[in-house]
Amino acid sequence: MALEIKNELGSVEIATDVIANIAGGAVVESYGVVGMASRHQVRDGFAELLGKENYAKGVVIDHNEDNLEVDLYIVVGYGVKISEVATNVQSTVKYRLEKTLGLNVNTVNIHVQGVRIINSEK
Repeated sequence: MALEIKNELGSVEIATDVIANIAGGAVVESYGVVGMASRHQVRDGFAELLGKENYAKGVVIDHNEDNLEVDLYIVVGYGVKISEVATNVQSTVKYRLEKTLGLNVNTVNIHVQGVRIINSEK
């Protein structure tokens, strides 16, 4: 399914996978987030981290008219305050999507699928 934006010059269709990649990129850049997880955790087993090309598996986009609702499935680092990480991710994703697409983002729901120890020896 695609999101259609109409203006006086014509229309632009944006695939939901593109929106999911924009949101996923904003998520993994946020402090305290280890990565994206699959939204089908029960079917897929444990909270497997998704690669850059699979962000759409961890993002659910619902749109109507000019409003977006986004569900994000993430894995956070051990020892971080989960509520602060979630609030930061919500504001970052909302800002990035609104500035990139020019649409109103109604809700950004965060689903924490797991906690991982962050390996700092890289």
